[in-house]
Amino acid sequence: MTQLTLEVPESAFATMHQAPKEFALEMRIAAAVKWYELGRFSQGRAAEIAGLTRAGFIDALSRYKVSPFQYTAEEVIEELRDAD
Repeated sequence: MTQLTLEVPESAFATMHQAPKEFALEMRIAAAVKWYELGRFSQGRAAEIAGLTRAGFIDALSRYKVSPFQYTAEEVIEELRDAD
């Protein structure tokens, strides 16, 4: 696994009420959730990036109010029509 080093202002830890390690984990989760929301990663890959199981990632999606489904209602209806 590749390791990255980021410079983060000390005030960020106080604002989030987290220690640096907790903050780093939350950053990984937030990035993975956003990239999943944008359709850049599958749920499995995003969970891996976040350092979570898929179930844990689905819980994170809920905390961030992001749907675990990457299809819009219109896409689901279209696929159902095409299946007939």
